[in-house]
Amino acid sequence: MPEPINRTMAPLEWALLVALSLLWGGSFFFNAVAVAALPPFTVVACRVSIGAGLLFLAVRALGQRMPGNRTTWQQFAVMGVFNNVVPFSLIVWGQSHIASGLAAILNATTPLFTVVVAHAFTRDERMTLASVTGIGIGFVGVVILIGPDVLGEAGTDLFAEIAVLVASVSYALSVVYGRRFSRAGLAPLSAAAGQITAAAAMMVPIALIVDRPWQLVTVGANVWGALFGLGALSTFLAYIIYYRILARAGSVNLMLVTFLIPVSAILLGTAFLGERLSPNHFLGMAAIGLGLAAIDGRPLALLRRWAERA
Repeated sequence: MPEPINRTMAPLEWALLVALSLLWGGSFFFNAVAVAALPPFTVVACRVSIGAGLLFLAVRALGQRMPGNRTTWQQFAVMGVFNNVVPFSLIVWGQSHIASGLAAILNATTPLFTVVVAHAFTRDERMTLASVTGIGIGFVGVVILIGPDVLGEAGTDLFAEIAVLVASVSYALSVVYGRRFSRAGLAPLSAAAGQITAAAAMMVPIALIVDRPWQLVTVGANVWGALFGLGALSTFLAYIIYYRILARAGSVNLMLVTFLIPVSAILLGTAFLGERLSPNHFLGMAAIGLGLAAIDGRPLALLRRWAERA
């Protein structure tokens, strides 16, 4: 029997969520490098193809087997469309028209959509005042962290901004739909391999027909490195962690990663690029932490117990 979905995350799930934010935070950088030299569909096709190949190698190396029934592969295809084909393509295209910071803020709306979708289609992830309040605080924290001045760019390319928002809705739909794999007892590695393989089977023909990559100019080592980073780190490793969190902590908790992605990106820049933290960074991270604490519930419950004893 699959493990029941937890409403409150344990330390292991929080650690996995931070790891996932690091892996997905890097995808914004990799996308920016790759899309400067390659068209969006080609970037996405390379990403999911590399990720699918590595996932299948891991399945074989660990002696696991992929499911052979048609129904499961149809579900993989649905998951691949809503979690990879649609959002990856829209975000990469959007990033070619708007700044990465604005894209990250728009992407941070994903938990808001996820709360609504989960409330409508699940019985164990209902909308609560704490979750809505916490997500609202977390979103404000993301805006503060990246810089409210970035919002001044909003409206400069409405179609690109709408594209990233549609990607967020697609992510919300996919993460609720993906719960069925853990309910069926499917291992996280097999679920990830099936989903990414289905996405690759759809994206490669699209890229060949639309982009005609054989006609493109030769790309440099930095672009190949970005594509490998997208496939190996932001897809292969990320989706193994993704399904592990989804099985243990649920869809709403999983999509909190979009609040942590900007934090990870800024801290990585500070650690490896010599960038300095400004007051808005500290304030934004504090607001995100407060929002996550409100959603988790345990810090507030602990404070109430202390108040009752006082």
